[in-house]
Amino acid sequence: MRAAIEACHKGWGKSVIIGVAPAGSLIQTAPFQLVTGRVWMGTAFGGVKGRTQVPEFVEKHLRGEFWLEEFITDRMPIEDVNKALDLMHTPGNMSIRTVFHYHDQQHHHH
Repeated sequence: MRAAIEACHKGWGKSVIIGVAPAGSLIQTAPFQLVTGRVWMGTAFGGVKGRTQVPEFVEKHLRGEFWLEEFITDRMPIEDVNKALDLMHTPGNMSIRTVFHYHDQQHHHH
């Protein structure tokens, strides 16, 4: 992570850290690295603002402008929610965007 900021171009270079480091770890660099105009930032979920942008994605999907299916990694019954959480925390596992379905006993809807 330090190498990424130090490799940036002075004046307008930007380093974006993706992912997480081990708990408790620190990153150190000379303040000069930032004073010279470099940008050092991190991102979570690709920078998507869940509260405002997720409804926009839903609207786009409903209008056929955005295809959601290709982003879904798994489908499971809601009863398997704990299994899905375990899978998500398994190193190297790509089961990261699970859609849960449930059975309404009265109406038999998904």
